[in-house]
Order: sequence, then structure tokens, then C-alpha cells
Amino acid sequence: MSNKLEERVSALEKELSELRRNLENSKSQKPWWEKVSGTFEGDESYREAMKLGGEYRRSVGSNSNEAD
Repeated sequence: MSNKLEERVSALEKELSELRRNLENSKSQKPWWEKVSGTFEGDESYREAMKLGGEYRRSVGSNSNEAD
């Protein structure tokens, strides 16, 4: 039983070491939103998609503005 416990502890230590290494690597990388920021700048298709999406959201949104 002691052998099995040592194997399990060893496996957990390896996993913990890998998790710590991944955490350190992720701290040095840019956040995902900074990587994609500006990707569609000047893209007419993207601009049109955002316009149509806004129109759709307004069309299905609440009608509370009608009373104004």
C-alpha cells in the first residue's frame, strides 16, 4: 500500500509542477482580448455585420422607448 501511495503522490507532484509552469507562462502572455483587439479595424464586412446586429437587437428589444 505504501508503494501505491508514493506513486500517487509522485503523480500529483508532477501534475502540480506542470500547473505551476503553465500558470507562469500564462502570466507573461497578453490577455486574449488584447490579442484580437483591432483585428477588424477598417473591415467593411465587420462594420456591416455590427450594424445589422445592432438593428436586430433593437428590433427584438423591449418596447419601453415607445412611451417616450
